[in-house]
Amino acid sequence: MLTSMMIGNKIAEARKKINISQAQLAQQLSISSQAVGKWERGESMPDIITFNRLAEILAVDLNYFSESFPPAATRNISYESSVEREAGISSAEPVPRTGWDMSQGNWVDADFSGLKNLSEKFGSSNIQNCLFVGSDLSALLLKGNNVVRSDFSNSDLSKSRIEGSNIDSSHFRNCSLKDSHFKGSHIKGCNLSLADFTGAVLESSYLVKNNVDGAVWSYTTFRGSGFAGMVFEGPFIDCSFENCEFARVIFQNATFINTFFKNNNLKKIRFVECQADTLTYAFLKNCKADMTGVSLLTP
Repeated sequence: MLTSMMIGNKIAEARKKINISQAQLAQQLSISSQAVGKWERGESMPDIITFNRLAEILAVDLNYFSESFPPAATRNISYESSVEREAGISSAEPVPRTGWDMSQGNWVDADFSGLKNLSEKFGSSNIQNCLFVGSDLSALLLKGNNVVRSDFSNSDLSKSRIEGSNIDSSHFRNCSLKDSHFKGSHIKGCNLSLADFTGAVLESSYLVKNNVDGAVWSYTTFRGSGFAGMVFEGPFIDCSFENCEFARVIFQNATFINTFFKNNNLKKIRFVECQADTLTYAFLKNCKADMTGVSLLTP
C-alpha cells in the first residue's frame, strides 16, 4: 500500500536527482517550502493537480508516484541494456539509430552546440548551464523540461511544442520560433531578443521579465497567458491577444496592424508613442486601454 511517507521519499529522491532545493521546488509550485518539507517527511501529500505539476518539474512520469513503478535498479539495467545493444556489445542484433533520445536526462554544464537529429525526443529533462548554440531543435516535443541558465542562441526551434516547462535565465537570442507552440510553460528572465515568433502560439503560459528587444511578432497568437515586467516593441502584424493578463507591461514605439485584443481591462498596460490602425484602435479602446500613448496610424 502506497503511504504518504513513500510518496515523500519519491519526491525527495527526484528533487535531489535534478539538484534543486526544497525552496526552489516550492517557488516553481507557488507554495511554501514548509509544504514541500511536510511532503518529504510524510506529514501530508500533494493533491492530484499538484502531482501533475510535480511530475513536470521533477522530470518524471506521473506513474513514478505509483506503487507499481519499477525501482531504480530495474530501470538502470534496462537502460544499460539498450545502450549496449546500440553499441553492438549485446549478442542481439543492434537496432538502427535514427536519432538521439535525450529525454529524462540530467544535463548539467554540457556543450551541445550544433546538436541535431533528435527525432522528436527531448522531454522531461533537467537542463542547467548547458550550451545548445546553433542547434536544430525544430519539430520537437519539449515537454516537462526544467531549463536554467542555458544558451540556445541562433538555434532553430520552429514548429516545436514547449509544454509544461520551466525556462529560467536562459538565452534564445536570434532563435527561430516560427510556428512553435508554448503551452502551460513559465518563462522568466530570458533573453529572447531578435527571436522570430512568426505564427507562434503562446497559450496558458507566463512570461516574466524577459528581454524581447527586436523580436518579430507576425501572425502570433497570445491566448490565456500572463505577462509581467516586460517591454514590447513593434510592429505587431495580424497578431491576437485573447484573455491575457498584464502587470507592469509597456508597449513602446509599437505599431499595431490588424491586431486583435480581447480583454475586460487593459488599464495595466502602458503605451508609449504607439500607433494603431483603425480596427486595432477600436479593439484597444473597447478593452478600456489608456489611449493617451496610442495614435491612429495614417493611411
